[in-house]
Amino acid sequence: MKPIRLPEPPGSPPSLGGVPDIFEGGVYGVIRRAVIIGNGYPATENQSIGLVRALGLTEKQTLYRVTRPRGGINEWLHWLPVSVHKKFYDIISLIYSYSRILMAGRGKKLVPLPTENGHSAGLSSVLEADVKNIVRMAKETSEKDGPLLVVASGRDTISIASSIRRLASESVFVVQIQHPRSRLDRFDMVIAPQHDYYPLTPRAQEQVPRFLRRYITPREPPDGHVVLTVGALHHVDSAALRSAANAWHDEFAPLPKPLLVVNIGGPTRYCRYSTDLAKQLINSLHNVVTSCGSVRISFSRRTPEKVSNVILKELGTHPKIYVWDGEEPNPHMGHLAWADAFIVTADSVSMLSEVCSTGKPVYVIGAERCSWKFVEFHKKLRERGLVRPFTGLEDVSD
Repeated sequence: MKPIRLPEPPGSPPSLGGVPDIFEGGVYGVIRRAVIIGNGYPATENQSIGLVRALGLTEKQTLYRVTRPRGGINEWLHWLPVSVHKKFYDIISLIYSYSRILMAGRGKKLVPLPTENGHSAGLSSVLEADVKNIVRMAKETSEKDGPLLVVASGRDTISIASSIRRLASESVFVVQIQHPRSRLDRFDMVIAPQHDYYPLTPRAQEQVPRFLRRYITPREPPDGHVVLTVGALHHVDSAALRSAANAWHDEFAPLPKPLLVVNIGGPTRYCRYSTDLAKQLINSLHNVVTSCGSVRISFSRRTPEKVSNVILKELGTHPKIYVWDGEEPNPHMGHLAWADAFIVTADSVSMLSEVCSTGKPVYVIGAERCSWKFVEFHKKLRERGLVRPFTGLEDVSD
């Protein structure tokens, strides 16, 4: 679309150098509203929400979601494109319905087909991401309200965001967060972490057999409309931390200091671990707990049950340690605001990006178990002095 000018983030000084290079060539309008295309996963949606928040558009945003059928066989179909997945599930559901009729006629019962289309996760209150509706809205309101900022994040949102730009290129500015792997020209801007370009480094090329290199993405270095970050975008800024500090004051203010918060994720393709890392964490925590006033431990929804069970068994009854039980409200923002130091497992870029933004000491456990581009990510954090490995020899009171 024609070059546009984004509003200055709240509290930022006026721009001294005019509009950024990517918006040069004249001012078409000022962005005053935004549409977020999400996929229902906080780690990806928070990146879009964080960008919109930083631009001062929180009160003028609308959240749409690309939803997949979930539960049962659907957990094995996430590799399919969303549209294909939904059609395939519709066919399975139709076959299942006919089977129920036939079985009922024979006096037999079938177990209900497991499904979760987002309603139990609160998705029923969020608009379904419909390309035609968003395009129509953008075109019909662009003259009055100016261009529409569309921010999307995650693999499932790529086809939606690119279609919106293709059909309404004069009325929208589309930002895709996380590398879309191919055809970056489908978007006005791509925001990706530096480690997504790890496959282009000499070290990565040495790890990939020559005949497989053509299949590894990205294949080209970032061009002028790609913005690189160290970690993941998020919505944890100073205002959010102040708000969380007030909201969680009664629970955290009385706790003995220093407060050490431990965030535990789960094994991924590039960071593999099991109860062995849990046992390493337990032993190291026993060494440092004497220098702590309080310790709070949280698991993510990716944490394997066997990992959480080991930690609960060994640390759940310790007088200084509290393990969050997973019940709402989630104390995550309170932890970010009130903690004096953090220990984080190496698997989550999002968790590490958030805790590093607080400016407090961050210790990482399990980085030596990571591979491929995660090695590059942890290297960048260490080079910037943002993290240190957790050894169990630390004095948290220092």
